[in-house]
Amino acid sequence: MKNSVYTKRIIAHRIGIASSVAAMMVGLTFLLWILSTLLIEGFGALLSVDFFTLDSPAPGSPGGVRNAIVGSFLMVGLSTLISTPIGIMAGMYLSEYGEGNKFAAVTRFVVDIMLSAPSIAIGLFVYALVVANVGHFSGYAGSLALALIAVPVVVRTTDNMLRLVPSSLREAAFALGAPRWKVAMLVRLRAVKAGIITGVLLALARVSGETAPLLFTALSNQFYSTDMNGLMANLPVLILRYAMSPYDDWRRLAWGSALLVTLIVLLLNVVARAVLRQKDS
Repeated sequence: MKNSVYTKRIIAHRIGIASSVAAMMVGLTFLLWILSTLLIEGFGALLSVDFFTLDSPAPGSPGGVRNAIVGSFLMVGLSTLISTPIGIMAGMYLSEYGEGNKFAAVTRFVVDIMLSAPSIAIGLFVYALVVANVGHFSGYAGSLALALIAVPVVVRTTDNMLRLVPSSLREAAFALGAPRWKVAMLVRLRAVKAGIITGVLLALARVSGETAPLLFTALSNQFYSTDMNGLMANLPVLILRYAMSPYDDWRRLAWGSALLVTLIVLLLNVVARAVLRQKDS
């Protein structure tokens, strides 16, 4: 009887392991397929100097995506400047003052909802709140939409990281007479700064490739512009427009832009993991 039960468990274990490996192989196959297609189609565009130095071209004319690179950099940079302090301060409040607090519980619930909210819904919200009232699309509206996507990531990461700080460290700081805000800022926050930086980098990677919010806020611009109060070119919308165009040169730029965004997101994730690993060691 015992041998029969043991044999069934071994069989179930092996079936589970085999199913997990098979699922992993299927996922890796599709991932490698996507990455290889991006490399094959887009690597040639990245080798061209014009890709980084010229602006969006007319059909059949030489050109690049300089305007879209600059526009994406400005909007993602501003959204990071907005979301980072707000997210860190909110995460500190939840961790330091949120125990047994109903308002903090509601805040955590809202943050969890925003983490899984469709980005297009956030774009529509910013469109109704800003674009419709101002009367025109702008890079500022795009940055606000991206910041609303990034804030929950930073809040949740900060909250989780601060919870990992040993209570003995806090108690030692309190025993020395440090006020609560100093304990939060100079002891707990400093102890997990690597993890919080990782959260900021992950939020940056999350918003770098968002397209839907920018369609309703910044839209696009075929010309080079650093005026964030007007239409702002960006890589995600450029990829969407050029990938569906009937012109080969535009589709080539779309493939190159898609590969560029993928490499940027990959680099940010690698840096985030490196920072977190350095913290753990």
